[in-house]
Amino acid sequence: MMSTFWMNAKRFWSDEEGLGTLEMILIIAVLIAVVLVFRKEIVKVVEGLIATAGDKSQEVFE
Repeated sequence: MMSTFWMNAKRFWSDEEGLGTLEMILIIAVLIAVVLVFRKEIVKVVEGLIATAGDKSQEVFE
């Protein structure tokens, strides 16, 4: 009975079926952490891009 337990434990440990899901969750968590750390800088860049796009679109219509 104990050998069956160890065989099942080894099989469970080497099972990689859910590994892709775990990797995706870790990547998303890291991305969220980076966004939270650099939030102010990201907002500045996006606002600058939007302002530039607005200025360029005004040039087209003039």
